[in-house]
Parts: sequence; C-alpha cells; structure tokens
Amino acid sequence: MYHMHIMSKATKKLKICHLITRMIIGGAQENTLFSCRGQVANGHEVTLATGPTTGPEGKLLEEQNVDGLKIDIFPNMIRALNPIKDFKAYLDLKKYFEEQKFDVVHTHASKAGIIGRAAAWAAKVPAVIHTVHGPAFHRYEKPWKNKLYISAEKFAAKRCHKIVCVADAMTQQFLEAGISKPEMYQTVYSGMNLDDYLELDGDKSIRSQYGIPDDAIVIGKIARLFELKGHEFLIQAAKRLIEKNKNVHILLIGDGLLRSEIENEIKSLGIENNFHFSGLIPPRDVPKHTAAMDIVCHLSLREGLPRAVVQGLAAEKPVVAYNLDGAPEVVFNDETGYICPAESVDEVTEALDKLVQSEDLRKKLGKAGRKLVSEKFAWQKMVDDLEIVYASVLNR
Repeated sequence: MYHMHIMSKATKKLKICHLITRMIIGGAQENTLFSCRGQVANGHEVTLATGPTTGPEGKLLEEQNVDGLKIDIFPNMIRALNPIKDFKAYLDLKKYFEEQKFDVVHTHASKAGIIGRAAAWAAKVPAVIHTVHGPAFHRYEKPWKNKLYISAEKFAAKRCHKIVCVADAMTQQFLEAGISKPEMYQTVYSGMNLDDYLELDGDKSIRSQYGIPDDAIVIGKIARLFELKGHEFLIQAAKRLIEKNKNVHILLIGDGLLRSEIENEIKSLGIENNFHFSGLIPPRDVPKHTAAMDIVCHLSLREGLPRAVVQGLAAEKPVVAYNLDGAPEVVFNDETGYICPAESVDEVTEALDKLVQSEDLRKKLGKAGRKLVSEKFAWQKMVDDLEIVYASVLNR
C-alpha cells in the first residue's frame, strides 16, 4: 500500500482553495474531497468553494466530511449555462479570491474551471491550477456546443499556470482540440480510497438483499442512470446472454432520471427478473455491492478516468469497457478484462460471454487488475503529486 508523506516542517504551509460546481456523489467530487482531506492532513489551510448541490445524484458532503476543512457556498455557481448567474458567480469569486489571498486556487470540472480560473487570474492568485476530470466537449455533443466549450477552454487555459489531467487520454483530447501546449499539462491519476476494495474476499452476502441466487453469474454496472452512461448497450448484450444462460443476472448500482425508461425497456424484453436496481446507495456501501459481482461492465460514452473501472479491478473483478477516455489505460485485453469499440453490442456480448463461461479466467484477470491499480490510484499518492505541481508553480 502507498503511504502518505505527512508535511515536514520545512514545507511551506499553503492557503488553498478548491472550487467545484456542485458536490454530488460522483468521481470528480470524490477526487476533490480526497485532495482537500490530504492537504488538511499535511497541515495546509484548505477551503472548498462550491455551488448549491441539487439533483438525484445525492450529496457527497452529507456522506463524508473532513475535519478542519472550511466550506463556502456560492449560490450563483450552478451547473446549467446561465449568462447572468455565471457573470455574478465570476464577480463573487473574484472579490472572494482578492479578500482571502489564497496561495493556490485549484478548480475542478468544466463550469467551475472556466469561471474560477478567470476570477482567480484577475485576482492575481499566485498559483491557479485546473483539473480536467473529463472534457465537456466530446463526440456525442452537438457541434455548436463543442465549439463553445473548446473556445471557453482555450480562454481559460490562458488564465492558469498548470492543467492537471486524471488520465493521459484527457491531455491528448485537449491538445487535439488545440487547447494550450503540451508543457501546460501534467497527469495526476485520480486518487481513490481503495482499501475497502483491496480487502474484499469474495463476500457475496449482499445478493440475498436483491433476491439474486447464490450461484448466479452477476454482471454489475456502477453509474448514474443518465444519458451517455451506456445502459442501453448492456441491456441489449444482457438479452443475448440471458437467452443462452438463464443464470446471468445484472446488478445496476446508482439512480437517475432514466430509471423508469430503463425499467420499461427491460420489461419489454422480458428480462426484468434478471435485473436488479440498488437505487442510490451511500459511497461506503459500494465496495460490498462490488463484492457481490463476478464481472464489472462499464459502457459509458463519456468519462474521464472511470472510477468504477479502477474500483472494480481493485475488488479483483475483470472489467469490460469501451475504448474511450481513461479506460484503456487500465483495462487490457486478456490481462485485466476486455476493451471493446464504442457503442458495440456484439463485442461486449462476446467479451462478457467469455467471462461468464470461465471462472478461472475471471479469477486470473481480476487478480492482475488488483495488482495493477493498488498503488497507481492510492489517494495519498495523488495528494503528494498535487503538492509537487503546486510547488513547481509557486517556485518558478
């Protein structure tokens, strides 16, 4: 396991502000909170600035709090585009940064990243850092929106000192879009608390809660029930797998706006008895739900570095994922799972079927996956790597 280097007396105590649009239960938010937690433990003065948290995805700060972390809410910081509120948020933040005199303002995700960097730059903050958790522009977005997002990112890239990406794939996507120069970018893998996953030892007791037979082969998907998360592809693949093997069950972790649509689709195919919904569960319950799975399937069409993939591998589960974003950096064919072409159903069905048929293969790939991610994604390592990024900017 990776062990954190607690700050020595020689390291300068910094005043740091992390800014994110909202603190729902999600990957970017967990990453941000771990950064705050580690920096507080390292003796820095840390503030988390965020907008109001709304939506069916849950509230992370109700689930996890960090002693010693100051939290400031900005009512005008909202997720949807709103020129009046966005400009007000910019003015609020600029004034706030000028008054607070932070050494570092570290923005996260797209909206807070654009407004926050502009405000911090105008307030002459010594180190303005931005983390890309996943680009707002992508192949499934409307061309005019992509144009707008890319222009906004180019504008914001000129108003920060360093751009941190949670996977090499993000850097590649930003450079291909013509956003800044290679030297602006630094990969710092997204930190996670993998301890609960690394300690899992095949405990499948959670199955009885959902009426899943002990001897079933369970394919799990951990994602909001939301567009671009790829549930439709898994449903089509599941239909074929269940026709061949009635013992295949699907466990969907998460909730969201598309739940009734997904339930109707499953019913219309006559496979509702093989599908199980957990609804929204607290993050602390995700490891034991992952333990109940035999295979993790991640078919999201837009993601930065998929946490569900890393956590699945840490739990010793082979992963089937699409060849997009950060997934190919951890999912290797016949080594830790299978990477399939985006939107494919045939290849996904074939990969899942291969794993359904062989327990030995599942064990072999799961073991290799756990070994790969156990050190690379320790959240303490991310905290140390971020401190190096801050120091390189402040000491330049």
